[in-house]
Amino acid sequence: MADENKLSADERTSFGKGAARKLRAKDLIPAVLYGHGTDPRHITLPGHETALLLRKSNVLVTLDIAGDKQLALVKDVQKDPVRQLIEHVDLIVVRKGEKVTVDVPVHIEGESAPGTIHVVDHNTLTVETEATHIPESFTVSIEGLEEGTQILAGQVELPKGTTLVTDAEALVVNVTVPAAPKDDDESADAEGGAGEAAAESSDEAAADSSDSE
Repeated sequence: MADENKLSADERTSFGKGAARKLRAKDLIPAVLYGHGTDPRHITLPGHETALLLRKSNVLVTLDIAGDKQLALVKDVQKDPVRQLIEHVDLIVVRKGEKVTVDVPVHIEGESAPGTIHVVDHNTLTVETEATHIPESFTVSIEGLEEGTQILAGQVELPKGTTLVTDAEALVVNVTVPAAPKDDDESADAEGGAGEAAAESSDEAAADSSDSE
């Protein structure tokens, strides 16, 4: 909850890659706060505390910007592709009771029937929900499900006050049987047949060449 996720932020006036590098060297993260018709506010966030909060998706935080308290939802996190360090954070202003559209992870629970495997087609579901009650994840149980069982987005149980935005017919999980590996003898026969065919073709070509001479 936002009451537990509090971050002290400072306004920033310097911009550009050089300024951003200097901030990150001080364990600060450049960020921007926008929404509800307000002008974007360029701020800095404490690096360590922010990184801890962002281990979860759809984090709602209470920002304290020089005494000005603001409820915000983390909308986008930009990371260095190699070091995976946070380079920039986008936050949007939210109001208590307001509904937002977010992507919520799908968590698979249990094991399907013996001899089967499950394939996840949708790792997240897009939903509309109250900003202060965003689910951390949706649990989908596959315990004992047989081959051919499919779970669609519309079948996933959602908490009260949460509405599905993803197509209800979208496939989330498919239970199937893994393809049987080719038998070694069959593979050898197939390779042998291909070799014999190639040899026959080579012999015929040689015979045709002899006849033409």
